[in-house]
Amino acid sequence: MKAIVVTDQAAGTAGMTLVERPEPPAAINDVIVEVHASGFVPTEMAWPSTWTDRRDRDRTPSIPGHELAGVVSALGYGTTGLSVGQRVFGLTDWHRDGTLAEYVAVEARNLAPLPGDVDFTVGASLPISGLTAWQGLFQHGRLQAGQSVLVHGAAGAVGTMVTQLAREFGAYVIGTGRGADRQQALEFGAQEFVDLENDALADAGGVDLVFDVIGGDIQQRSARLIRSGGTLVSVVGPAEARPADGRAVDFVVEADRVQLNEIVQRVRDGRLRTNIGTVATLDDAVAALHPTGRTKGKTIILVRPSAAHSG
Repeated sequence: MKAIVVTDQAAGTAGMTLVERPEPPAAINDVIVEVHASGFVPTEMAWPSTWTDRRDRDRTPSIPGHELAGVVSALGYGTTGLSVGQRVFGLTDWHRDGTLAEYVAVEARNLAPLPGDVDFTVGASLPISGLTAWQGLFQHGRLQAGQSVLVHGAAGAVGTMVTQLAREFGAYVIGTGRGADRQQALEFGAQEFVDLENDALADAGGVDLVFDVIGGDIQQRSARLIRSGGTLVSVVGPAEARPADGRAVDFVVEADRVQLNEIVQRVRDGRLRTNIGTVATLDDAVAALHPTGRTKGKTIILVRPSAAHSG
């Protein structure tokens, strides 16, 4: 099969190459998925799991990409809940070969059915952004209706999901980003926008929840805005700053079939829009995943372009 591999951590996305690899076998509880579309997160190149296995042994050349939409092509022994020919989407294991390939082996529990009216391109854009937003807001942030949420990177793939879900659940959303992101953030539902380059973050006032995708100085300043009993939720590693009278939580997103079902149902009925940026084929993926400029939205690689938009 064709696959993108990385072998050199220092090279980052510049070290990606398109090669021929053997198709993966289906281990116990695995399914093999014929990948139609794959999502990619640029920070993967900095994750230890891209380069080493759980015992810290080198696992290169490794195949990156952890989001997919496709069709089940084979079942491993003991696999339940899915069938050959079924459309699925989901989030693959961090320490295993990923989805920038024609086939991938995935634990069945990491996948959810992809409804026939949601195309593969959209399905592949949902797992990391959607699950990160869902888990950050509801599991870790304990969001309640009427609370206010400060969403950093509000025009990004994760931020637009956070904004929409927070609004749906009755929160007041203040988005942040660069000035050029203002319109996009407002279109996805932010009620206010703070330009981090030109506005004073403190002008946002007190908030109940900060959803941080940036870290550093921005996180330090954001923590000071959190009201008593509020929460700082970070997806960029352990929080460096803590609210004076609240919680700081950092988490790594996990696959969850029930949550994937909730997310895709909202896409079907129009409550949730995806934020897809660059779309490229697997043959053109190396260039698309190593962009010269700033990327906007979610980058999707069409592994089977002719099939990616069909049911």
